[in-house]
Amino acid sequence: MTVNWKKSLIVLCDVVIAGYLVMAVTAFNKPDAAATHCTEVKTDIEQNIVDGFLTADEISKMLRQEKVYPLSLPMQDINARQIEETLQKSPFVERAECYKTQSGHVCIQVRQRVPVVKVMADNGENYYIDSHANVMPENRYVNDLIVATGHISRKYAQSHLSRVANFIMQDKFWQNQVVQINVLPDLTVELVPRVGDHIIYIGSPNGVDKKLERMRKFYLYGLNKAGWNKYSYINVEFDNQIICKKVKK
Repeated sequence: MTVNWKKSLIVLCDVVIAGYLVMAVTAFNKPDAAATHCTEVKTDIEQNIVDGFLTADEISKMLRQEKVYPLSLPMQDINARQIEETLQKSPFVERAECYKTQSGHVCIQVRQRVPVVKVMADNGENYYIDSHANVMPENRYVNDLIVATGHISRKYAQSHLSRVANFIMQDKFWQNQVVQINVLPDLTVELVPRVGDHIIYIGSPNGVDKKLERMRKFYLYGLNKAGWNKYSYINVEFDNQIICKKVKK
């Protein structure tokens, strides 16, 4: 019987390689040993068009208060799910994900709830509305947000005001131009601009995109020629027309 040494050598190499791969995969998937501790906590907060309330220090503070901050703890004692659930209790966190690495790092990824308007209603309530129309509690954090004042109930804020604020914050021009939204007793809306001594009246909080596009064109083709301080009140409530009240001399 003739032995095919070449074929046998190939089979032997395949067996050795397969054994190595099995050992490598087993070692990689093996739970961290008790002696392996967390050497670093990496916190990644998703960036948005508007700054939120959370920082890496705030995340660390939340976890320390609940005694689940993982730094220096044995990796096998760190519960990633518990860290996620702790963070998601915060009214400022939309979603949290946590995982451990073989190198002793704990990685935390946070998507925060993004405030789009600060409400200071005439009924005395102060709070924020986020980009998903949820109410967020008042916070000491100072942010360059639009302020909404006037006759605002929470239902109105979530159903109507949030849509107006979201449109403004997603449009670079209006984000820079509008500083205040005022809701009148009949629930119609005025906007206070940053530039110009006029008030923009948009009426009901519907069709805001068309009304403000009409106003943008008026800025470009009207006020740039007539002067930004010529009118005190500009009404863009109705289609295909703009009604202006001149400043009294």
